[in-house]
Amino acid sequence: MISISTDMLQAWISGLVWPLTRVLGMIAVAPIFGHRSLPARFKVALGVFITLAIMPGLPPMPAADMFSIQGVAILIQQLLIGVAIGFTMRIAFAAVDMAGHFCAMSMGLGFATFFDPQSSGQTTAVTQLFVVLAMLFFLSMNGHLILIMAVTESFMTIPISLGPETGINFVRIVTWGEHIFSAGLQLALPVIAALLIANLALGILSRTAPQLNLFGIGFPITISIGLIVIALAFPRMSVPLERLISDSFNTINQLTMPSPPLPLPQ
Repeated sequence: MISISTDMLQAWISGLVWPLTRVLGMIAVAPIFGHRSLPARFKVALGVFITLAIMPGLPPMPAADMFSIQGVAILIQQLLIGVAIGFTMRIAFAAVDMAGHFCAMSMGLGFATFFDPQSSGQTTAVTQLFVVLAMLFFLSMNGHLILIMAVTESFMTIPISLGPETGINFVRIVTWGEHIFSAGLQLALPVIAALLIANLALGILSRTAPQLNLFGIGFPITISIGLIVIALAFPRMSVPLERLISDSFNTINQLTMPSPPLPLPQ
């Protein structure tokens, strides 16, 4: 007769719940996985499937009661680690979102906005075009599989423990967040440069021929030039997107590095 004690049952449950919390934290925030068009049941089922697949290779779990203060602290710790991994990749897509916003505002399509269920806010049509392109490129380079592998390897570099620290280098995440503006500007630079030249030409034209209605011809010209430059830049946009996504994965791998010491006040 097989007898199952309470301690064994609790060890099995904690061995599933703690890794599942980290995986679900990544799924809730990471791009593609955390999209609001995906049902919540699918996300939970995916998290359970990933957890069951990686459970045999996980390090030993700490001997702590899951319903104690230590157990709740471990649960919060795993949630923070998963959210940090997913948020690091989300920053790359925020840069793409900003690039689309820059292009839309420069083209005069800033008024063409609609509700985005992913960000729960207003977004432009050009921004959605850039984001969809980035998502397709992310899937084409198996970014979703690499992200699952990253959260799996995080259990080796940041094992589940009773320590109060999460093991995540949050300073590294803040430093990586600075690249949103530079990467977004680099992606939108061809459109911004072309529209700057067009606006300079329109400004000179308005001084030489004041009788022309620039409000009538200015918007069609800027929109047309912007769409043409975007169409020409799309085939060459794979290189900066690949570099941006690769840098995101490198940042995820560096999250376990110790934080640099803070400078002492003089």
